[in-house]
Amino acid sequence: MNAIVAERGQVTIPKPLRDRLGITSHSIVDFKEDAGRLILTKVVERDPVSRVMGCLRLGRSTDDVLSDIRGDK
Repeated sequence: MNAIVAERGQVTIPKPLRDRLGITSHSIVDFKEDAGRLILTKVVERDPVSRVMGCLRLGRSTDDVLSDIRGDK
């Protein structure tokens, strides 16, 4: 399968390959060069929890948040 490199260096991965490899919007891919070949590999997240760990910025400690959830006074 061929693709054309756009002016800004972007390439569209052909849909059959995206479907077969499970590459969707926001998938992470890794690029490597090997003897003049460009190798693209889909990065598989092993721990989905680590992806969202620390995403909430509440401005309070975890202990304070847990105390509120438990109803501690």
